[in-house]
Amino acid sequence: MANVTFDGATRIYPGSTIPAVNRLNLEVADGEFLVLVGPSGCGKSTSLRMLAGLEDINEGRILIGGRDVTNVAPKDRDIAMVFQNYALYPHMTVAENMGFALKISGVNKSEIAKRVQEAAKILDLELYLERKPKALSGGQRQRVAMGRAIVRNPQVFLMDEPLSNLDAKLRVQTRTQIASLQKRLGVTTVYVTHDQTEAMTMGDRVVVMKDGFLQQADTPQNLYDNPANAFVAGFIGSPAMNLVDLKIEEGGARLGSTLIPIERSILSQVTAEGSDSITVGFRPEDLSMSPEGFELNIELVELLGADAYLYGQVADAKGEERQVTVRTDGRATPQRGTTIHLVPDLNSIHLFSSKTGDRFDA
Repeated sequence: MANVTFDGATRIYPGSTIPAVNRLNLEVADGEFLVLVGPSGCGKSTSLRMLAGLEDINEGRILIGGRDVTNVAPKDRDIAMVFQNYALYPHMTVAENMGFALKISGVNKSEIAKRVQEAAKILDLELYLERKPKALSGGQRQRVAMGRAIVRNPQVFLMDEPLSNLDAKLRVQTRTQIASLQKRLGVTTVYVTHDQTEAMTMGDRVVVMKDGFLQQADTPQNLYDNPANAFVAGFIGSPAMNLVDLKIEEGGARLGSTLIPIERSILSQVTAEGSDSITVGFRPEDLSMSPEGFELNIELVELLGADAYLYGQVADAKGEERQVTVRTDGRATPQRGTTIHLVPDLNSIHLFSSKTGDRFDA
């Protein structure tokens, strides 16, 4: 097994002057399950492909197990990749697909059969070894692709949105299997997804990217509780954190009729920026109904059984409407069209610069 290091790794595609990945510095520990997440075009897949050797690096370097592999061919990096589209050979059986990489590497037949059988047992594919891919479900095909990676005993697994072709129920089931399997094998794994729920439930750590830059690398809980900036705050969490730019007043910021108290040290930082507003963030579950709170007219209600989500609009510092989401009890839900009054939990408020988006800490 091995650790992985991105040391100032940069990728600029031909014809572009803007890096797809910009000076990425990241350390992946030996045996860690690291997830790269972000919106389309953020650089997550490019980062994975740089690690795999499928994309050139314009600046910086990449190390696997302390070895500089920046200019090493993909086949010599001791990595195994699982793709989004499974990439199985339709004319081969499951066993032949799983053992093909070993076959072309010159491994003898008995060793191939042994490794394929061991992987099939781990993945519950023993009954399907003689079937062709067309006779398998999407989830089974993905397990075959996993098996093909496992039999190679690589130093690092690379997974590029491997669940995106599965239906919702199967995705939940398969992501649990992959996370459990990775813990059992202990292989360093770098996993790319655009689905932040997938990232939060699978990764030991999650790396959030935007426009080629690393925004924050942290445990799922710390990303949720202590986002480094407004982008991470709005991206991590489902539904997303409510973010509203509010005017600064004496002692705090005003949201409707509610004054949210802000410490003087943070107000001084806002003033030093030359700004008269601050971005206030609060999670949907951190709002409670109170007669003293700000008004919200309910425009939409989503009932999810035990929980419900209420949606409405509030005015920001510029008088523009911003959506606010409220999580509430699904069995005692206000009706659409009614007006409620809400107070945010002051111990769970997040404060960000309205200019840079960076987090303010007292």
